[in-house]
Amino acid sequence: MTSRFIASLIAIFIGVFLDTHSADAQAQPNIVLILSDDQAWTDYGFMKHPHIKTPHLDKLASRSLVYTRGYVPNSLCRPSLATIITGKYAHQHGIVGNDPPLPDDVKDMPLKRAKLHDSYFKARETYISKIDQQETIPDYLAKLGYLSFQSGKWWEGHYSRGGFTHGMTHGDMLLGARHGDEGLTIGRKGMKPVFEFIETAKKDQKPFFLWYAPLMPHSPHKPPERLLTKYTKLTPHVEIAKYWAMCEWFDETIGDLMSELERQKLSENTIILYVADNGWINEADRDAYAPRSKRSQYDGGLRTPIMVCWPGKITPMVDNDNLASSIDLLPTILHATGITPPADLPGINLLDAKAVASRNAIYGEILEHDIVDMNNPAASLRFRWIINGDWKLIVPVKSHEPKAQIELFNIQSDPTELKNLAGQNSQRVQQLQQKLDAWWNPAVN
Repeated sequence: MTSRFIASLIAIFIGVFLDTHSADAQAQPNIVLILSDDQAWTDYGFMKHPHIKTPHLDKLASRSLVYTRGYVPNSLCRPSLATIITGKYAHQHGIVGNDPPLPDDVKDMPLKRAKLHDSYFKARETYISKIDQQETIPDYLAKLGYLSFQSGKWWEGHYSRGGFTHGMTHGDMLLGARHGDEGLTIGRKGMKPVFEFIETAKKDQKPFFLWYAPLMPHSPHKPPERLLTKYTKLTPHVEIAKYWAMCEWFDETIGDLMSELERQKLSENTIILYVADNGWINEADRDAYAPRSKRSQYDGGLRTPIMVCWPGKITPMVDNDNLASSIDLLPTILHATGITPPADLPGINLLDAKAVASRNAIYGEILEHDIVDMNNPAASLRFRWIINGDWKLIVPVKSHEPKAQIELFNIQSDPTELKNLAGQNSQRVQQLQQKLDAWWNPAVN
């Protein structure tokens, strides 16, 4: 039993016996954070995809402040999710890749055998313990009496290690999937655990935070036959049809969730936020890693619409100009609940129009899938990137990417990043690299 789990139990105990969570708590908005998994930024009805139907996300978008130029700093799921829940960049929270390095005593073993070895379990536990050193969204909200529920993708062991009071992932490293075990059934096998949690919070008269991160549209792409039949009529490539159908299936679960909030009469006092953990480009006729998408330094892996819906508090609008980052979700939630974020957090409040308009750049880092050094994020670094206005600079780390060149793109005129303009704009490259180094220069700090 971790110290964070004990602290969560204490917070619940205090909430039962103190009057601080009665009228004030009920005035606090509920928070629902929706995260899709491996979904390209173009693949929604409201983002004008020609075939994919997402009526429930479209409805949510019509009620939201929508940033179409949203980004995640890292295009790999585990560090991306850790950034969302901590409000810190991967090099700050230390969760920089999906898996730890193989310990020396199992390096020469076949991979499957090595990952069943006790020393590898110990390495994974050491890596998971990094989340214990961070303050998360549930940790902050617990101080106000919030109950919190984890469902879906979650890499960091038992849900309590993220500060959640309730959840689905138990973190059994031998028997369960390393990225969520039981939690990964949400959405694909119904919404009952989520709905039961909402019932519990309402019955206990507590505000709640819901982490809804289903393994959707992520592979395995096994949509209902009715949806697959619909999309196979629209493309000759069955794998693309499966992915499109998965996007709509995910959207249906959003409809179920929103209907439940309405049924429970909670919609008017609930903030809903949406982001994708990273992008996906499904290559024609095969389900494979797309080199300009997931895990890549390009917008296909990094860009995502970011939405915030708060009835009566936010005027719905679509912002196609200003930049937003998943690093901003935690401070946005804290401001909405009356908590002042720590001064060292890098994100901004997305509901503060002045702060959004005055931001001139966003940043990110691409790191190895399997980390190189447990205590040195820079050892796993492949690329750093910056977006400043319409310009995006990508700087490779030569020790990891010896064939890669510095790349500069105008992502407004060249959204697929096919025309490298670095050779024609040396002064702009120098200026952007100076900004990038001021953000994080692994050679210095």
